[in-house]
Amino acid sequence: MKTALPCREFMARLKHPDPQDTPCMAQHPYDLILAGGGLANGLIALRLKRDRPELRVLVLEQESRPGGNHTWSFHDSDLNTEQHAWLAPLIECRWPRHRVIFPDRERLLQGGYASLFSSTFAHALEGALGDTLWVNTTITSLAPDRVTLEDGTRLTADAVIDGRGPEPNAHLCLGYQAFLGQEIRLESPHGLKEPILMDASLAQGDGYRFVYVLPFSANTLLIEDTHYVDQPVDDEAQLRDNIHAYAKANGWQMDEVLREEHGVLPITLAGDFDAFWNEANGQPRSGLRAGLFHPTTGYSLPHAVRLAERIAGLADLSAASLFAAIRDEAKREWRQQGYFRLLNRMLFLAGSPSQRWQVMQRFYGLPEGLIERFYAGRLTALDKARILVGKPPVPLGEAIRAARCSRAC
Repeated sequence: MKTALPCREFMARLKHPDPQDTPCMAQHPYDLILAGGGLANGLIALRLKRDRPELRVLVLEQESRPGGNHTWSFHDSDLNTEQHAWLAPLIECRWPRHRVIFPDRERLLQGGYASLFSSTFAHALEGALGDTLWVNTTITSLAPDRVTLEDGTRLTADAVIDGRGPEPNAHLCLGYQAFLGQEIRLESPHGLKEPILMDASLAQGDGYRFVYVLPFSANTLLIEDTHYVDQPVDDEAQLRDNIHAYAKANGWQMDEVLREEHGVLPITLAGDFDAFWNEANGQPRSGLRAGLFHPTTGYSLPHAVRLAERIAGLADLSAASLFAAIRDEAKREWRQQGYFRLLNRMLFLAGSPSQRWQVMQRFYGLPEGLIERFYAGRLTALDKARILVGKPPVPLGEAIRAARCSRAC
């Protein structure tokens, strides 16, 4: 008969199990296992810790810290008052306005903008979860109610949510937003008072290209070289050169590169929603893996906030209940985003890739309220008509063909 272990030693054995104990792991189920410690699963964990602290929640993260290496941003109008209050402790930078720049248009918009850092996010998760956050943990397989780790450990739960990022899927037609960013310390102040969300007044290449600039302090900037392209950009050296050239062109003398982040975000052009979710076979998903992101901008934080709220409010957190709730959330978003997928097809499939900037330049000539509702995904019928009225910035015939492609490309 085994002697009961002290709590601290018991948790250590759970995290680093003796091989002889592995078959018994299924006797210690969790209420919920979150596979992946990214934004979506991390917000679910934080919300459950706040609202449902009695639940046994385990987060499994492959890297040494949760959250990865990211800067997540959003517009003030993307969230409601309660959501802003909940996220407030995580926000690092906030600006009352932002700027866009195009060859024939420069505009200062009054909508607020905010960013949170993955380092702050990781610290919050580590503090809230303690020993129920397992890092450096590789998952080899999972199912709706179980996970197998690389070392053979088997974990069971009432439900497992897979939030390990997007994966290729034959039922979605995608373009891509590929970017590389560097957080840079300058030798002297940069002079920016607000972020530049798009500076497309530069050489374009094989797709819509812009530089994204966030001024974190008087002497530090995040500069991202971003490309809307048919296939992801893989020349990271060129992207770094682009960033350094942009800094030099603005008279910014670089002292040190503090951090680098890069990524590829899916931009949805068309797809078969039912086939996409049928392929999940009942596996609850979150974040980009669930298709919960703005289909044109790639922003995912507002969707992750809403999903965390919804999950925390569910009485039944079984795998079947979670799958149904998340699929329902994704279906509601899919229906609302049909117009955005139409715009994406016009951006990617109509006209020359090097001229895609004209679509965005024209868009940023529209009223500020419309632009805010666009980012928030809440366009009115009048907004939709206003966006398309007048001479299109792409050939009409190609625009019509792109509009008809609603399920496949």
